[in-house]
Amino acid sequence: MKKQLLTMAATAGLLFTTFNGEASAHENRYKVQSGDTLWRISINHNLSVEELKKWNNISGSTIYAGVSMTLLPPHSHESSQSTAGSVTVSYTVKSGDTLWGIARKNGLSANALKNLNGLSSDIIYSGQRLRVKGSSSAPAPTASSGDSSVYTIQRGDTLSGIASRHNVSVSQLKALNNLSSDLIYAGQTLKVSGSAASQLSETRVAAQSTSKVNELIAGAKKYIGVPYVWAGSTPSGFDCSGYLNYVYSNAGISIPRTVASIWSATRSVTSPREGDLVFFETYKAGPSHAGIYLGNNKFIHAGSSRGVEISDMNNSYWKPRYLGARTTF
Repeated sequence: MKKQLLTMAATAGLLFTTFNGEASAHENRYKVQSGDTLWRISINHNLSVEELKKWNNISGSTIYAGVSMTLLPPHSHESSQSTAGSVTVSYTVKSGDTLWGIARKNGLSANALKNLNGLSSDIIYSGQRLRVKGSSSAPAPTASSGDSSVYTIQRGDTLSGIASRHNVSVSQLKALNNLSSDLIYAGQTLKVSGSAASQLSETRVAAQSTSKVNELIAGAKKYIGVPYVWAGSTPSGFDCSGYLNYVYSNAGISIPRTVASIWSATRSVTSPREGDLVFFETYKAGPSHAGIYLGNNKFIHAGSSRGVEISDMNNSYWKPRYLGARTTF
């Protein structure tokens, strides 16, 4: 039967390939149906068009009915044998990854992955190592020494998991231990509290946050004037969330791909500060547009009319549509 040529303008059908927890994550594939487009397949599977094209060696925008496409990037898992004899598999977060994307590729729910790693939010960072198989081990005992407590890192631990268990932020934990990255190793000891160091820790946290915010805003402004492109996520053209995802990724912070999921994954704040995200209700109910707050009621975003630009939150269009502010910091 002659292959049917599909164009980007065709309407889409959905065939979602499921697999249980015993199936290999590498078996997650999709068979192209008549009427499918790269864009619709990417939306249905929480991917970008660029990812689909790269992972399937597609140079243009044409796909054919009956072709089997991989929905996974080429990546490797690292396995380690636990003391109990069960295998623990870990995955190192890459730029552009999302928590639920990693969970889906490994046959887990996002909540299961968070529980496995002691995560309290959906925010993850490039270079972070996550358990994707195994059981949640009980945290190692925390030893007290004078007015401070220390924790010995176990295999599979993450900074965010340790921070969550000890009621501190990742930034505070890094400042308390003079860490410049999120990389940690089994056997390493970390301070997890200490009254003598708390004031110094807060000062360092503020300095680190300011540095990251400055990096984020400077990176965001580089793309002023880039045109708006539906489903765009590269400097050749951005849509609203594609722009945010790209800019945050360049600053070393991984956020989800859609506005609604970014809203769900970030923490609410009463008033926005520089570097926070501001959300608006535009073409549908709920958060449907967002940008990065710059201060003085200005925010930078990828607008559908003029592309990446700086706008005033108090103008007649944005002010009545403002929903609230949230933060990744």
